[in-house]
Amino acid sequence: MKQLGISVIISTYNSKEWLSKVLEGYRHQTYDAFEVIVADDGSKPDTKALIQDFQKNYPVALQHVWHEDQGYRRQRILNIAITKSNYDYILFTDGDCIPRNDFVAVHAKHAEQGYFLSGGYCKLNMDLSQKIALNDIASAACFDTSWLKKQDKLGFKQALKISAGPQLSKLLDVITPTGATFNNCNSSAWKSDLLAINGYDERMQYGGPDRELGERLFNFGLQSKQLRHQAICLHLDHPRGYKTKESLERNLEIRRQVKAQKKTWTEFGIKSSETN
Repeated sequence: MKQLGISVIISTYNSKEWLSKVLEGYRHQTYDAFEVIVADDGSKPDTKALIQDFQKNYPVALQHVWHEDQGYRRQRILNIAITKSNYDYILFTDGDCIPRNDFVAVHAKHAEQGYFLSGGYCKLNMDLSQKIALNDIASAACFDTSWLKKQDKLGFKQALKISAGPQLSKLLDVITPTGATFNNCNSSAWKSDLLAINGYDERMQYGGPDRELGERLFNFGLQSKQLRHQAICLHLDHPRGYKTKESLERNLEIRRQVKAQKKTWTEFGIKSSETN
């Protein structure tokens, strides 16, 4: 049976150390029918050099999609990355989320027409984030709760996500009160559905643009599946200097309009990206 081809899109901005750990994670996946696209919101040349170094000996195709730094334009570079993708299914994640070696395989297993997949992450503190080395990712030691606890503190909920086996993780995804929303760190959808709603709304800044995209997918008629305990990635800590009250309020207003008008299409998405 032919494997589902998946385009993994990783958003990043001037976070070379974290991105190197994430790219190392995708080097060791059990699934091989995928490509990696780094959607770069204007990082400095050292990020390009890092990606070029990985490209020399990477097990799958690795693209670097970049535009000039003109402030926070993450949604635009994601839309451009969508148009550059070569597969029918797209998995979105961030340059601070290290995937477990079955991460892509889990998304491939659960992909189904009429649905998008909703995952979460295991949040690490800064000390733990810094202590994880590339060899710890290659050996999968960083996905061993006993190893993590030897390095630093690890919360109970985070430990449970990592340590839950196949049956328990399925049960936890059934009983979790958390909604199966579209999350920037760990969600996937069919490219045709993303194009049908015109991708991300490029007006939106930090704080909810992925949720808004998911809300338009719901309006388009899709349902969602919960994978927060099955598709595992480790979230590396970082500051959020781009978070502002103004951007949050503006984003909420856009989302209110989407809900009230049951909108599926954004006038500020992929089509506008292709013409600019």
